Amino acid sequence: MNGQRRNITIVENGRKRPESLVLIGEEPLSIRVQGAPYAVVMRTPGSEKAHVAGFCLGEGIVDHPPDITNIAFCDGEDTNVVTVTLTPARRTQVAKHLDRRTYISQTSCGICGKSIVADLVQALSPVADGKPLSGKGALDRLLRLDDYQPLRDKTRAAHGAAIYDHAFNQLSVAEDVGRHNALDKAIGSLFLDGRLPQARLLTLSSRISYELVQKAARARIPVILAISRPTALAVELATALNITLASLGKGDSLMVYCNAHRLVWPR
Repeated sequence: MNGQRRNITIVENGRKRPESLVLIGEEPLSIRVQGAPYAVVMRTPGSEKAHVAGFCLGEGIVDHPPDITNIAFCDGEDTNVVTVTLTPARRTQVAKHLDRRTYISQTSCGICGKSIVADLVQALSPVADGKPLSGKGALDRLLRLDDYQPLRDKTRAAHGAAIYDHAFNQLSVAEDVGRHNALDKAIGSLFLDGRLPQARLLTLSSRISYELVQKAARARIPVILAISRPTALAVELATALNITLASLGKGDSLMVYCNAHRLVWPR
């Protein structure tokens, strides 16, 4: 269940009145790889297999759908535990990664923005340019993101991620209490369906952090538009990986932070 109805009290001008609201659901999801615990994330229940597939792609556990032999719930009806089984060849390739000795998102002493960008640029390759996108068309899709967020409309607490092809046909859309989870779900569904190579534009309801740029780079998505502004580290990473970053400005304008050449505008 994505939402739970709760009775609350509204206080307005000192007066109280009862109200009933739908609150967004949040539960732990345990991700196991080769039978061993890998991560626990807090997320909104739903689309668990797509979520885990997108998570594994973003983490570098897999590169291609055939790297996975199975994604399954561990215990029948228990959708809070999902296990991923890799091919023997892939398991050998990521053996060091699975013991988390090289886990980039772990916080440790001495880590800094420059080292994060340097490590990620070394691990990832820049995204190819391809055909430019209509800036007007991309902005229009960002402005319409709310239209595809029914959970946000009910709860006012859900993040959204929508992915489009070059002609701005919507390929996938997902919502979750966590912005990273929403993106993992949107990417993961396309990854499992073999349609991820069609992805050209990502729109986000949240700010753009470096982790979201990392996930987009792993998915080879060249353009990211968001409602909120990016962090400085996200712009630095996107610049190095040839990803276009932009966010909504005043009066429905678009603020482009790097690699503006991918967005073209009518003269």
